[in-house]
Amino acid sequence: MNSKNSTVIVLLMSLVLLAACSGNKAEPSPTSSHSVTQSDEQVLYNFINTKLTGPYGVFTNFQETDQNGEAASGHEILSESAGLMMRVAVLTGNKELFAAQWKLAQQTFDMKDGFSYRYSPKLDKQYPVNAAVDDLRLIRALYEAGEIFGETQYTEQADKYGRRFYDNNVENGYLRDFYDENYKIANESITLCYINLSTMQKLSISDELRGILLGNMNDILKGGYLSDQFPFYETRFDYKTDKYGSENINTVESLLSILSLAEVDQQKASSIKYIKQQVDAGTLFGQYTKEGVPANDIHSTAIYAITAMIGSEIGDEILYRQSIARMNELRVSDSSSALYGGFGDVHNKQAYSFDNLMALLAYSY
Repeated sequence: MNSKNSTVIVLLMSLVLLAACSGNKAEPSPTSSHSVTQSDEQVLYNFINTKLTGPYGVFTNFQETDQNGEAASGHEILSESAGLMMRVAVLTGNKELFAAQWKLAQQTFDMKDGFSYRYSPKLDKQYPVNAAVDDLRLIRALYEAGEIFGETQYTEQADKYGRRFYDNNVENGYLRDFYDENYKIANESITLCYINLSTMQKLSISDELRGILLGNMNDILKGGYLSDQFPFYETRFDYKTDKYGSENINTVESLLSILSLAEVDQQKASSIKYIKQQVDAGTLFGQYTKEGVPANDIHSTAIYAITAMIGSEIGDEILYRQSIARMNELRVSDSSSALYGGFGDVHNKQAYSFDNLMALLAYSY
């Protein structure tokens, strides 16, 4: 690879990583806490459907921008959002919503070699790069829809897109963060929260190839465990240096790694104990040092949404309900606000797709 191509790949990698495993960058405004009710789910869905959605899908943010920044912003659309909405549709048994979301996702994101991670309606620009975590989520939703709705076409499509994904995002039995369709190149590292073991188990490839992939990625994910004192996970693994790398530890990313392990019953008891203690105390912050010292005091909607999902996966009803209650403290309850029913910053009118969709998904678990 020449130096020019290498520079482009590094830049593209930074753009993809900014869009995935993300969360709200602003401190939301607390409101009253309560447990899940049907109205909670409905009022959030109404906010997303009427205030945070356009003709191409769910907006990255409530506030519009010029859509030409390095990271997705404003009313740009992410394949991340499409996959989350498709999973919500499956878990709530809504066949019509799923069909509509999948049709729109295909129209907006499908490329020859993967699903574009980002589309700008204002620029009519489909970014020629996928993100492994987002493609896997779309594939997972298709498999789930095939099973839950009894629609074999979804399973067949999942098989087809799964094979395409393996061909482009897996090299020598190792998962890569993204594949660049223009340069026909994958990057040389993996972000640990991209490793969705349960979905990779379903890929329509040979048993031998699946076994190699799962063994490799399971080892990398579990090997990123930090310590019993701070039982979170490293951020990424570099295949060239054979080393893990993290600056500060983003809580959303580590929780997604723990959720992935919980889905295949490989979570560490120390991680669950730590999460339960922090949720109970309301002290899960957005970022930590590798030693477990809080690096900020942000309380993110997505953080408590993910701990709720972890609680559901491991059958811990108390963790699930406490997480939902903590999450609901961040909800906008002022009916006069444009963000009513959603999660965001009422002062700056910032409401991110990831936070709101993860909350909606958590309600569905």
